[in-house]
Amino acid sequence: MATNKKIPLRKCVATGEMKPKKEMIRVVRSKEGNVEVDPTGKKSGRGAYLSKTKEAVELAKKKNVFSHHLEVQVPDEVYEELMKFVEKES
Repeated sequence: MATNKKIPLRKCVATGEMKPKKEMIRVVRSKEGNVEVDPTGKKSGRGAYLSKTKEAVELAKKKNVFSHHLEVQVPDEVYEELMKFVEKES
């Protein structure tokens, strides 16, 4: 008998949408306070998920949602890296 494998869902911090983990991009804050994009989704630290769309990245930057969720100031380079990643994916 075949069983359905549960697909892990994550909530986008910018749009509030629930999507499968594979359709999201993770931004992680390490113990040292460094913030970086985590395309593998496996780095240790506090993470926040974002939809892989330009609109979600722009909204996240406008609302400054990562600073709130990760409780640290997020440099603009992180948003630029996210935008490059999203453009490469589409």
